[in-house]
Amino acid sequence: MPRLNERYVWIENMQGLIRICKEGSVENVTYDRSRFMLLKKLRDTALKLMSPLNENGIKSYVYGSLARGDVRPDSDVDIVVLQPVNPAVIESFYQMRGLEIIKKVIVQATPSYTPKLYLWFDVEGRNVVNFPLARLRSRELEFYRFGGILDAAGVEDGRRVPGVDKRLMLIIPTNEGHRGECILGREGYVSKILGVSESLVRERVSVLTRRESHGRTGVFLEHIVEGDVLEAVRILSRRNKFFRKMVGLE
Repeated sequence: MPRLNERYVWIENMQGLIRICKEGSVENVTYDRSRFMLLKKLRDTALKLMSPLNENGIKSYVYGSLARGDVRPDSDVDIVVLQPVNPAVIESFYQMRGLEIIKKVIVQATPSYTPKLYLWFDVEGRNVVNFPLARLRSRELEFYRFGGILDAAGVEDGRRVPGVDKRLMLIIPTNEGHRGECILGREGYVSKILGVSESLVRERVSVLTRRESHGRTGVFLEHIVEGDVLEAVRILSRRNKFFRKMVGLE
């Protein structure tokens, strides 16, 4: 593991070590043909998972690098639905398309975050659709805009949107690739670019840079669902008061 120094802060999450950007740093990145082809490939996979939802009136989005365009070979296909939906209904849409759900996982990131259901379409959890089990709060909705979020129409049109990556670099798409700007010390500017509150930007900076973040990131609750999702929600609600509160069952 690299040593901490005055220039950079390192954190570790499930994807490995991430270097937080240096204040004032800027990058101009030109994509080669293979990177644009990778983006198209990943977005084609995303549209395959989005279409059963959108065709049935459930709007879905890609977020993160898939929305910004700065994908890498290890990038995941993350699809999000922003409103709570009956899990059995969503499962039925995929069953009718012959798309097998490999795994179902309920995750609550912290005691004060809305629990979400993650549907895995591959054994590694690289292609995932998630949606909340209760209404998201405005702060949670802002989180997706912070990282970059794009609907199916935008994906089909080949659009890319700005957003902040895990290094705290603001990724601004260009015709050739992207421009990256470190957001440290520029929270007000970033909030205007992304249409989120400055307090949200400062919160994300704090979460990723505070000293106690060093080490592997965990979650408050993670539960693999073996059968019916709503039954699992009822069981977890009886066992965990924080989960029960956030799904509105108390």
